[in-house]
Amino acid sequence: MFSDQNLFQFIVFFILLMSIPTFILSQFLTSPYGKHYRSNSGTTISSPFAWFLMESPTLWLTILLFPFGKNHTNPLAYILISPFLLHYVNRTIIYPIKLSQKTTNGNFPLHIALTGFVYNILNAYIQTRWVSHYANYDVDKWFWFRFVGGIVVFAIGMMMNVWADGVLMGLKSQGGGYKIPRNGLFEYVSSPNYLGEVMEWLGWALMTWSWAGLAFFVYTCSNLVPRAVSNHKWYLEKFGEDYPKNRKAVFPFLY
Repeated sequence: MFSDQNLFQFIVFFILLMSIPTFILSQFLTSPYGKHYRSNSGTTISSPFAWFLMESPTLWLTILLFPFGKNHTNPLAYILISPFLLHYVNRTIIYPIKLSQKTTNGNFPLHIALTGFVYNILNAYIQTRWVSHYANYDVDKWFWFRFVGGIVVFAIGMMMNVWADGVLMGLKSQGGGYKIPRNGLFEYVSSPNYLGEVMEWLGWALMTWSWAGLAFFVYTCSNLVPRAVSNHKWYLEKFGEDYPKNRKAVFPFLY
């Protein structure tokens, strides 16, 4: 019989496995949203609604599943799930509201939003089930050491991510097309928002110390690192000699 544990393990393995073709395909194809949008991308919806739609399972599914875990009364489970929910409150609710206020709604391909929706259902399931059910807090002597280390990495990454998103939205709200982002981390990398998100889920993997957390981190890298490289190439092609030559794509001084 296909048990919940079988399902959990299958999804973890599936996400880890899918990170390989995702990384390979991303070397040749860039998802057509944002600055990479193409007019032949099919049916579109507004960007704020797209972000709300595809990120929303991380909130409602987490809230629905959490009470069914054997750890649902353990305070440590609530402490551990809090950074995950904090990120997605921002990404599901706050970010779309800011996007609708500061920029034109834009065009976001429906099929990309639906793909993100499905991924977030799978990912929210394994993260929530690990924290609320499969993690064994009673014998975990290193919980607080990992949590403190991980939350520092996560917090730095989230601050970078939110700050960079704010800078980019501010530039769009000025009108007149795309501009070169300046100051702060933008002097070192073209996509500090992606660097921040990679750091967030590295911190989460440390906090959870689980295959589920590792799968999330690996898949995030396989998706966002190639997109950051595509963004870097796009900036270089659009702005040419005006674009700072010392900037890297996503990792300062390295890549």
